[in-house]
Amino acid sequence: MQKTILLLFTISTALLAELSETIHSSFSTYYETRSFSNSVQKEDATVYGIGADIHLNNSTYKITYEKASTNTKQPPLTKDLHVDKLFLKYGYKLNKDFMINFNYINIMNDNLALTDEGKAYGVGLTYHPNKKLTTNFTQFYSNYEDFSAHQSDLRVDFKIKINDIKMKISSITKYININEKNKTTWTKNAKDHYLTTGLKIHSHYKSYHLGAGVFFGKRVFAIMNDGFKIQHHAMEFDRTYAIGVGKSINNFIFRTQYIYQRAIELPMLNSNVKVKILRLIANYKF
Repeated sequence: MQKTILLLFTISTALLAELSETIHSSFSTYYETRSFSNSVQKEDATVYGIGADIHLNNSTYKITYEKASTNTKQPPLTKDLHVDKLFLKYGYKLNKDFMINFNYINIMNDNLALTDEGKAYGVGLTYHPNKKLTTNFTQFYSNYEDFSAHQSDLRVDFKIKINDIKMKISSITKYININEKNKTTWTKNAKDHYLTTGLKIHSHYKSYHLGAGVFFGKRVFAIMNDGFKIQHHAMEFDRTYAIGVGKSINNFIFRTQYIYQRAIELPMLNSNVKVKILRLIANYKF
């Protein structure tokens, strides 16, 4: 963990040393609590992350380290769950209309799951025809010891302004294909294909922020949040609702988010598992 945090700040410091033109670069940290209802495996969890988002000329560098600790039910499990993840993203602006992005995810440690040491990769293209409209298509590939997943993401962002209120409306479509290498309890009850859609709204009024989001359609082993969340446990989600509020104070932005999810634990086909997440986020812009 200490080596990972040191690596994070070493990379960020090196980029800052060369910074000649900065646009909305930031450092960020977040902390969240999760509670599980009707789960036969999990009780509750805490998650924290730290990261940087650096804009340098035509390049964008984003890195996040995340650590999670989950209290489990024993039995059936024999110990609590601990997970460490690393998320990386690089974007390069080809011209005023197009930008290419590359993603990398490393599940560095998962002491219970079959997806321990799994890795995911992504490559995408963003098209920005005007100030109001942006589209992005990213293809992800997640590779685990016993199976792999291909995921295609299509996102469309539309910006509008109503008086002093700025709004961004985003539609998201995810298509996931599961490929088994070896039959395991994690994938035997999963479907081969999944299609899920989502809608997000973010509004900005003076120093205040308000956001909401919803996802419909089933998904499993999905990459979320533009490549900065990965659902690598055998849970098939069919509902996600989220709401968040925030406040800008000088160069800081403080946000609170509440997320509700419903899922099936696939190995034992345990349905109606409810996950409630409370997340606190702090960003420092420079």
